[in-house]
Amino acid sequence: MSFSSLFSSKKKPDVKEEIKIQDKSLRHTQRDLDRDRRELERREKQLELDIKKMAKDGKNPEGVKILVKQLLALRKQKTRSMQANSHITGIRMQGKTMTSNVKMSEAMASTTQAMHNMNEHLSPQQVGQIMQEFSKESAKMDMSEEMINETLDDILTESGDESEENVIVSRILDEIGIEVGGQMSKAPAPSRAKIGDAAQSKQKQRVQEDEEAAEIEAQLARLKAE
Repeated sequence: MSFSSLFSSKKKPDVKEEIKIQDKSLRHTQRDLDRDRRELERREKQLELDIKKMAKDGKNPEGVKILVKQLLALRKQKTRSMQANSHITGIRMQGKTMTSNVKMSEAMASTTQAMHNMNEHLSPQQVGQIMQEFSKESAKMDMSEEMINETLDDILTESGDESEENVIVSRILDEIGIEVGGQMSKAPAPSRAKIGDAAQSKQKQRVQEDEEAAEIEAQLARLKAE
């Protein structure tokens, strides 16, 4: 290989580039054919006018025959031009189809290579381990979310019994009053009557719940005996 050929050699274009170059050439040929067809149509109309004029005159019947032969030849040429244009259109469509196929093949090759690379870096055992770790972490997240929801439910559904709250507040105030040695004497003392009523109400509620539970157990015992 000569020294000049090293610099004169060009990189061979790929398939897509070759199809693109071919399509450009075919498009240029179609423009030339369209231009020739328009010229043929113009000459066709002119020959038709000349034939009509010469036929009306009637002085040169041989000339009329010659013009008719020219008209027939011109129409055949126009037909061949239109057929060639249609053929070129078909070739261009095939080129576009080939381009699409090449792109699809490249995409499939890229995907295959990516899968191959993944298989090289990750063994089936590693993939399985990753999936197991993912499942464990997902389960932990679900459990944490469930515990948070339960805690929120407990807080939101906490007893709102105002009497019970008053009892607790009064008890704490009493304890503080004892510890500070009478410094809370100026503060309004909680009503003992209200505290007693609240405690009595709470006791009645517990007794009622115990009685209802005992009644349910008795009914279950009777059902078992039957």
